[in-house]
Amino acid sequence: MGKSLFLKGVLFGALAGGALSLLDRSTRESVVSNCKKTTKEISFYVKHPKEAVNQVKEVTNKIQSTFEQVSSEVSYIMEKVEELKETTPEVVELVEDTKEAFFEKDSDEMSAASKM
Repeated sequence: MGKSLFLKGVLFGALAGGALSLLDRSTRESVVSNCKKTTKEISFYVKHPKEAVNQVKEVTNKIQSTFEQVSSEVSYIMEKVEELKETTPEVVELVEDTKEAFFEKDSDEMSAASKM
């Protein structure tokens, strides 16, 4: 029983709030204008249901195309991440080898200089 009273209260509150907001002239004009526009659109689609179907198909195709593109890009990114995972240890090893070679060269030059 409490639920039905709550829902009724919410409904009556919304109706009262809507009615009070219509006391403002610009709000009233906006509501009337939007209702007329919506009525024209609905009547157009009632008379031309194929247009509605075509628009839904277009939107569906755009969404599907976008999904496929995003999916392709995610696959590409995942491939690159995997490549990086595989090549990173090799690059680290190469950098360490290069570092060691430079230190060996520097230490050889220092010992040669100290012998002079």
